[in-house]
Amino acid sequence: MPERRTVALVTLGCARNEVDSEELAGRLAADGWELVEDASAADVAVVNTCGFVEAAKKDSVDALLEANDLKDHGKTQAVVAVGCMAERYGKDLAEALPEADAILGFDDYADISDRLQTILNGGIHASHTPRDRRKLLPISPAERQSAPDVALPGHAQDTPPEDLPDGLAPASGPRAPLRRRLDTSPVASVKLASGCDRRCSFCAIPSFRGSFISRRPSDVLGETRWLAEQGVKEVMLVSENNTSYGKDLGDIRLLETLLPELAAVDGIERVRVSYLQPAEMRPGLIDVLTSTDKVVPYFDLSFQHSAPGVLRAMRRFGDTERFLELLDTIRAKAPTAGVRSNFIVGFPGETEADFKELERFLTAARLDAIGVFGYSDEEGTEAVGYEGKLDADTIAERLAHLSRLAEELTAQRAEERIGDTVRVLVESVDDEDGAVGRAEHQAPETDGQVTFTESAGLAPGLMVEAKVVATEGVDLVVELIGGVEEAGR
Repeated sequence: MPERRTVALVTLGCARNEVDSEELAGRLAADGWELVEDASAADVAVVNTCGFVEAAKKDSVDALLEANDLKDHGKTQAVVAVGCMAERYGKDLAEALPEADAILGFDDYADISDRLQTILNGGIHASHTPRDRRKLLPISPAERQSAPDVALPGHAQDTPPEDLPDGLAPASGPRAPLRRRLDTSPVASVKLASGCDRRCSFCAIPSFRGSFISRRPSDVLGETRWLAEQGVKEVMLVSENNTSYGKDLGDIRLLETLLPELAAVDGIERVRVSYLQPAEMRPGLIDVLTSTDKVVPYFDLSFQHSAPGVLRAMRRFGDTERFLELLDTIRAKAPTAGVRSNFIVGFPGETEADFKELERFLTAARLDAIGVFGYSDEEGTEAVGYEGKLDADTIAERLAHLSRLAEELTAQRAEERIGDTVRVLVESVDDEDGAVGRAEHQAPETDGQVTFTESAGLAPGLMVEAKVVATEGVDLVVELIGGVEEAGR
């Protein structure tokens, strides 16, 4: 009998990282590793790191150090870093953080089982030298699908083994990813593409995630069908930029075709699209997002700012009036559509007038969820060399002011929904919190939640209709319309 090997995956960062962790879990399970939830009960703790901004990198380092402490108190014998921070810094991170037994990049994912076994046996795997992954794929998007194999987490370029264990499957066909779910939530993310071709002056993601490349529609459909078989009711499409989907497959409008097909998958009750670029929104996509049954009218629009001068310095497009026109277009087709966005304050050269312009936009936009971040230099980005840097106190002051405004505005937007009928996906039911779920305008973890006045008869995965009767900040309080059977029709 082969020796029992246990591994725990600790995931930080965005939904894309969550998908990557489930791919790693699938690869490891296929090779006989036993997955455990508690890192202290695992032979190897694998930390899927985030490398986006300074705060996220600090969280990743803290998680690695915490896992390293388990070697003195638990079963853990090795701690391994994977993910964006590991890919971005490679051997530099290994030198700065000797507590990690290995730093593995995306190129190691296909051989993750062998890598962990080597480390568990006391061997050493040399960390990679960081490189710009945009240079690994052709400049022309049309040539990328036929390019030599480049490691693309979630794209499953290798052929999975036969006779897979229960609960582990390629969704369909030889290109589908090995994936093992790490929880029993009725919601799961599906990777639509990887990388980004935009050159925002503040963002380093394209350098370590690479150029934009779409997954084939058949792969996305196959994985969604498999997830539905696992009990998933809502799929959220994720990538660095979903509005570019299909451009390297010869059809920039491919998302408009794919969404109705995903919504028609047996068992799927809700399809959500995240990460949309305002400058790439088109009438046909808005139509599909606002009129397709089971595709929710949800718009995760990356505005970042609204003052034209700041946006141009960011190498982005638009202004307050254009953004408000886009929102008017959306709400003319779906008045209750959900809209969220993130914003950066204190960008180099941002004047007091620019900041006031951003305030004006937020006040008029009626967004459901707002994320506000203070600017900080990210090495390897164009903005690091910009003049006109604001001092830390000014950035902190603007961040605090806009955060307070955002909290007030999103609470007001939630109050506007009192009296509305909403479709809620129940996600958890327990004695302490009762039944908790999300309405169509609320994405997982970021946009608030829904609580029920009564939870009798409700269960995770049930989709019900309810009336909004109160709010708590961005959260809604609802009561069922009729009984559970009537509400869930």
